[in-house]
Amino acid sequence: MRVQDSATTPSSIAVAGPGVTSQAAPAITRTAAGNTPGHRAAPGAPAARGGTVLAGLGVVAFSLTFPATAWGLESFGPWSLVALRSVLAALIAGSVLLAARVPLPERRHWAGLAVVGGGVVVGFPLLTTLALQTSTTSHAAVVVGLLPLTTAVLGSLRTGERPARAFWIAALAGAAVVIAFTVRQSGGALASGDLYLFGALLVCAAGYTEGGRLARTIPGWQVIGWALVLCLPLALAGSLVALPLEPVHLNAHGVIGLLWLAAGSAFLGLYVWYRGMAAIGVARASQLQLAQPLLTLVWSFLLLGEEMSAAAPVAAVAVLVCIAATQRAGRRAAGVSRPVRS
Repeated sequence: MRVQDSATTPSSIAVAGPGVTSQAAPAITRTAAGNTPGHRAAPGAPAARGGTVLAGLGVVAFSLTFPATAWGLESFGPWSLVALRSVLAALIAGSVLLAARVPLPERRHWAGLAVVGGGVVVGFPLLTTLALQTSTTSHAAVVVGLLPLTTAVLGSLRTGERPARAFWIAALAGAAVVIAFTVRQSGGALASGDLYLFGALLVCAAGYTEGGRLARTIPGWQVIGWALVLCLPLALAGSLVALPLEPVHLNAHGVIGLLWLAAGSAFLGLYVWYRGMAAIGVARASQLQLAQPLLTLVWSFLLLGEEMSAAAPVAAVAVLVCIAATQRAGRRAAGVSRPVRS
């Protein structure tokens, strides 16, 4: 078996049935995304494990986003914070792309990159930042509790992935646990920022899905890099307009929060996230985010002093069981080739 670690380079893989040696088996061509002409196959076990680790690192980075935003709001207004994080992240991404001499993406990819930029670079940060002016980070975690299921649904529709029934059962169970826990944690009442949060849920799921699809043909760091660069003119304009209108009160929390949002959440986190999705698929990667609200609650307790109930460990165990079930169901489904609808 010979596999090259590339998102675009095809590799020849010998598939042997019972009683057939690998030398005698017919060779098929497969991309790193696990696609054959008319069939969908699973990535190799090492690639799947590596993809799970990368996506998991992305979830850890994302879990710090809400606490970092709360810190950033100590120094900046909501519009200024979102604009500045996008400018800084775009400068980081542009410098890396320039240093690596990466050519411009093909024209057919620009529409997808615009969806990624609108969803995860502009839409989600802006809507959640506006929501966090009136909602606590623990309440805002309701959004992340719904995000994995929403991303899996959109990913199934957009990329043609067809997870097994067991996957959907485990995904629904995990979403139910997270939603029930976070709603109970926030007192069960809807906050005034919930419209912002539900809007953020939809645009982020769209950005994740499109980014995961693009990461099958473009390296993940280039997907988020070009999306950030594409949004740079809008971010610069937003900074020039917002900074004079919103007072700035610099302190250590505000600066650290801004830097993490730009370098950690907006660039490094999305880099490993899209690379992980390209390896294991949008649906399986999205379910790792079931752990994100609980991680956010831990960070909120440690960094912001928000209370965390005694039910958190129980919910964490339940969520981990659901995540394990979705990953196992995903591996089983990926191990069987099946036709892909055109």
